[in-house]
Amino acid sequence: MRSLKNLRSFTTGIGVFLVVWFGQMISLIGSGLTNFALGVWVYQRTGSVTQFSLILLFALLPNILISPVAGAIVDRWNRRWCMILSDSGAGMTTVAIALLLATGSLQIWHIYLAVSLSSICKAFQLPAYTASTSSLVPKEFLPRASGMVQSAEACAQLISPLLAGVLLGTIELQGIILIDFATFLFAVTTLLLVRFPNVKTATVFQDEKPSLWREAIEGWTYIYTRPGLFALLIVFAINNVALGMIEVLFTPLVLSFSSVTVLGTIQSLGGAGMLVGSVVMSVWGGPRPLIRGVFGFTFLSQLCILTLGLRTDTALFALANFLFFLSLPFINGWCDAILLRKVAPDIQGRVFATINMICFSCIPLAYAMAGPLAERIFEPLMAADGLLAGSIGQIIGVGPGRGIGLLFITMEILAILVTVAIYRYPRLRFVEDELPDVI
Repeated sequence: MRSLKNLRSFTTGIGVFLVVWFGQMISLIGSGLTNFALGVWVYQRTGSVTQFSLILLFALLPNILISPVAGAIVDRWNRRWCMILSDSGAGMTTVAIALLLATGSLQIWHIYLAVSLSSICKAFQLPAYTASTSSLVPKEFLPRASGMVQSAEACAQLISPLLAGVLLGTIELQGIILIDFATFLFAVTTLLLVRFPNVKTATVFQDEKPSLWREAIEGWTYIYTRPGLFALLIVFAINNVALGMIEVLFTPLVLSFSSVTVLGTIQSLGGAGMLVGSVVMSVWGGPRPLIRGVFGFTFLSQLCILTLGLRTDTALFALANFLFFLSLPFINGWCDAILLRKVAPDIQGRVFATINMICFSCIPLAYAMAGPLAERIFEPLMAADGLLAGSIGQIIGVGPGRGIGLLFITMEILAILVTVAIYRYPRLRFVEDELPDVI
């Protein structure tokens, strides 16, 4: 009965958050359609893992470079308008791709440019959206609100691959991109219909000349001078390296032994896992302290990635992908809840932008390494006549995709060892007790 009363309290008084959340969820589904369709389109035409990974690299690199300044601007300016302008800019890039495709002029470098511009928009949108949560939701419900944010991403992960697979055969890539633009319009409309509470903006002393660069550095200083938060940042970074490898290599790995339809089904099952995890988190809230749950599910996610490298079995991939994405809402949501409770509202934009910059910088590193490592080192090692075919190949198999499998196993053994070492650090284990709540 108490949980029902708490849930009822959570859903009252946060109407603005619910409207914004729903609009962003629809937009995420539209973006997921385009991302899946473009990925398949590029890989099927080039057959190159490196070309595929370069698109993902251009989708992140501008975000990394501009994030510190974007965070300072978010803290200075109205966060709702930051989101409106960011969503509008990203929507225009999808229109540009649709027009180029309609005229038969679309080239790979056009996609590089378009995703780069969208990445710049996301550098403003993401910290503004995350930082706004603490002003829209009471602090005791922040873990549940974070769970709802994760559920929006889960819905996109669940719906987008299946829907994109169907739509590619009917309205093709051009129609999918236009649907994506319509979802951007919906997200902007929801933001125009609501108002955010006033939040204290970044402090600028009268005897100092305002400096975006100095304010951007403050986000890093805030984290670095708090060892528990800094260690938590390392956890984020480790997860993003693994996630980057999966984003690049999961599609080629599945397509090495199965079809595009199976790929879409497995990815949708991952979305189902993410949705289940998000719903459970939204209702439950989390353990006390939250950091224990973060590390428990981090370990589960690492075991799932390691499992992907063991065998080319569709059922095994589906189960591992389901459990991997089931763990993500708990890891990301609880980490966000800790940060929203411990970081002052007037600097949250800069702190989240700094976290995005550092963590996202790990993903392009993974992108840049994934293609060459898979194609030039691990795949040749696990070929039928490869150097490891007679040893490790007897356990995990040989042939196309088995080198990627060995790369997953090697990567996750190292990640598990590092995660165990970090959790032994007391300042991280007791971060929720050592740092006071700021809201």
